Amino acid sequence: MYYSRRATLLFASHFRRDLRCRGDHRLWVETCVKAQLAKRSIKCADCTIAPTQAFAEELCKWTGRNVISIHHGFDGERFFRDDDLPEYLRHKLDSHRDALRLLFVSHYNYYRNFETLLQALPQLNERLGGRRAVLFLTCRLQPGLRDDTYSTDHARRLIQRLGVCNQIVELGTVPYHLLHHVYRSCDVYVTPAYAESFAHPLVEAMASGVPVVASDIRVHREICGAAAIYFHPFSHRELASRLADLADSDEDQRQLAGSGRKRSLDFSWEGHVHDILELASQMVRRDRPMVHAKLSVR
Repeated sequence: MYYSRRATLLFASHFRRDLRCRGDHRLWVETCVKAQLAKRSIKCADCTIAPTQAFAEELCKWTGRNVISIHHGFDGERFFRDDDLPEYLRHKLDSHRDALRLLFVSHYNYYRNFETLLQALPQLNERLGGRRAVLFLTCRLQPGLRDDTYSTDHARRLIQRLGVCNQIVELGTVPYHLLHHVYRSCDVYVTPAYAESFAHPLVEAMASGVPVVASDIRVHREICGAAAIYFHPFSHRELASRLADLADSDEDQRQLAGSGRKRSLDFSWEGHVHDILELASQMVRRDRPMVHAKLSVR
């Protein structure tokens, strides 16, 4: 059994508290029910795999069963193929060249914690002096819009209250084969997420040579290591400070870009498949091991 992406929300206490604070009781009940079903499925499985060790340990604590971690891969050759950028997208990216261009690649949802990032913008502007910060998003936050199961109303009201409408550029969904243009057009990749299972955009950003500023959660530490700057997930002041300090230091930007490119090379689909096959081989040799049995994967 493989657990990834939204499965992390089923076991994230921050997410359940967030739902209660937002008054989204339907989703809260749905999450609690799914969590119990997921717990039961892990206990019944011969083997459960998570995409990070951090997530695997959370599942282990929740279920009392051993969970194995195998990182996702990354295909740089496919990601960086030279497809032409559509004119509408090029215009949006080129129209803010004098600003500090921040990028967050995500559809809208609660656990990605957009609100902390939005609240950091006014304070970041103060720290930047005459320079302006612009945030590029790969989603849309129109009033009344529901991106999947999540309402964007709260984020839109916050943008209006903070007066940062002119600092948000909503690119909408960008096809995967064009994303490398977006990364390379921005100065910093930032993610304030408080729950993740892997966070693949971090690998894409590092491979693109874009400095990363990430919320200080275990998954982000595992993926980026020393190739990122970290901040408390719910401190917009600390986020603004980290971004301003990075913007003031060309040396830090170069160091993070180089460290990120090097770190991104540790993720490959060849390695991922190798680990899956090695695990399958061990399971066959053990004749369907119990889920709590220790299996070794590099």
